[in-house]
This record gives sequence, C-alpha cells and structure tokens, in this order.
Amino acid sequence: MMTEIKSLTRRTFLKGASTAGIASAVLGAGHSTGAQAAEKSVLKFGGFTKTFQSLGLNYEETAEAAAEVGWDGIECPVRPEGHVLPERVEDDLPRMVEALGKRKLELLIMATAIRNPDEQYTERILRTASKLGIRYYRCGWWQYRDDAAIQDQLAEIKPQLRDLAQLNKELGMCGLYQNHSGRNMVGAAVWDVYEIIRDLDPRYLASHFDIGHATVEGGLSWRTQYRLIQSHIGAVIVKDFTWECTPGKGGTVDWCLLGKGMVSAEFFTMLKKSGYQAPITQHFEYPIPGDSKAEQLKNHIRDLKEDNRVLRALMGT
Repeated sequence: MMTEIKSLTRRTFLKGASTAGIASAVLGAGHSTGAQAAEKSVLKFGGFTKTFQSLGLNYEETAEAAAEVGWDGIECPVRPEGHVLPERVEDDLPRMVEALGKRKLELLIMATAIRNPDEQYTERILRTASKLGIRYYRCGWWQYRDDAAIQDQLAEIKPQLRDLAQLNKELGMCGLYQNHSGRNMVGAAVWDVYEIIRDLDPRYLASHFDIGHATVEGGLSWRTQYRLIQSHIGAVIVKDFTWECTPGKGGTVDWCLLGKGMVSAEFFTMLKKSGYQAPITQHFEYPIPGDSKAEQLKNHIRDLKEDNRVLRALMGT
C-alpha cells in the first residue's frame, strides 16, 4: 500500500485558488458558469468508493484501486462519516483530487448530505469543489413523514432545491437527486423526483438516475419512468439485483453483479440513443467475500473490474 500523500494546507489551497485558480492547476481548465461546464461533459465511467473507505483505504490507495479497476474517476463520499469530512473539506478534498490526478483520474461526483444552501457546510463544500473543477455532487435525500400529505411535503422540498440550484448556478455546479427504493423514500417512484425538479434548469439541479432502484420500484414500468425524467438526467447510477421471493410474504432485493439480474440491457441502448454524455457510476451493495480486509479488497476489485467490463460493453465503449 502507498504512503498517504502530504496534505495541502488550507493556506496553500486558498492561495492557489485566489491566484491562478485551483481548478486550472489541478484539472487544466476552470469554469465560471453551469452552461460552460455542461459543454465539457463527456461520457465517463466511475464507481462509488464508500466500500474502499470501509476497507480502510486512504486517498492514495483509493486512487490506486480505482485505477486498477479501470475507471475514469470516482464518486467520493464527502459527508458526515465520509472519506472527506465536511469540516475538513478545504484541506482534504484537494488531497483526494491530487491523488486521483496522479493516476489521470477525476473526482467525477461527490456524494454529499447537502439539501439546501443554509446548512452548516453547504457553501464550504461547494465552493471548495468548484475551485477544484468538480462539476457534480449528489444531494442528500428526504423521507416522507406520516403526519402530512405527500403533495404538501413535496411543496416543502421544492424551494430548498430551487435555492440550491441558484447557488449551483453561481458556482458552475450541478446538484443531483438520486432515486432510492424503499418505504417512504422521496424519489422511489421517480414521478416525485420529476415533480420537485421539473421547473429547475437541469444544468444546475438534475436527476441522479439509478436504474437499479428504478427497476426495483418500477418493475416493468422503468421505461416510462426513464422517459419521464430523461430531459432532467444529470448523471446515471448502475447496479443490478434479483428478487428473492417468499410465498405469501412478498420479495426482497438481492443485489448482484451487473448483467446478472433484473436490470434490462435495453436501458443502456436507450441511454446511448439519447446521446447521453455525462458520468455513469457503478454502485454495489452485494456482499464482499473474504476472511480478511486484504482478501476482501482483492475479491472486491475483481468484481468491480467485471462490472466495469460489462458496463462498458453495454455502452459500446
């Protein structure tokens, strides 16, 4: 395993940002508006590195593992208990970006808990990310309460996302709302994701469309859900599953490697035909076999390589 790189101090980071622009220094190009950033979007493949964090990998080791899998970049947890902590974002996010850059990889998407501009760390995280040239971040999510009507709760969420989209426009970034499956999840039906973002410019606040969760919740209607949200998709998440059924009690989701389950290859055909050009990140919730962390990491990278191979074949790259 590699030794963790020397941290960029906050003073060094701010000095670089105020002079030449940290995005230009690290990525070779900056941006000032969402429209300009959107023009630079290209189809890139990556993966969510929450599992690398759980296996104890530091920033250098995470970048090394991502390169071994064959990704173009990563989706990095930048949130409480994440790989980059919100209170340390000015110091640690540049370190992660630098570790990736050494291997010609990008931080494609941040996975955050951000839901509105007024939260404690929202501006610190987003302004730091913008200076580093990071374009996309996944927002936090909501759950429905039992004490209010669904439509009233959606009406409460809308202005928070509207204000967040305005901040994103200023910073040249795009917030992404992921559709999860499960009881009381805002977005499980996808129709409610569309309801809360339909009036927003998708350059600044868009859908993080998860075909795995959409298929869990939509069954055969995932095509309709995709068509509904297509104009507002900012990035795509892929994972696969099978159903485990108990007669009389319903079914449970058993997550599996991509191409081994219920997610239809037709989705990727539709995505290609749409001209989609933005990040696609692999998520994985299937078990990681092994009796030690070293063995688990070896097996996990093996499985991620297979997911990456299948995904690229489905997208024709």
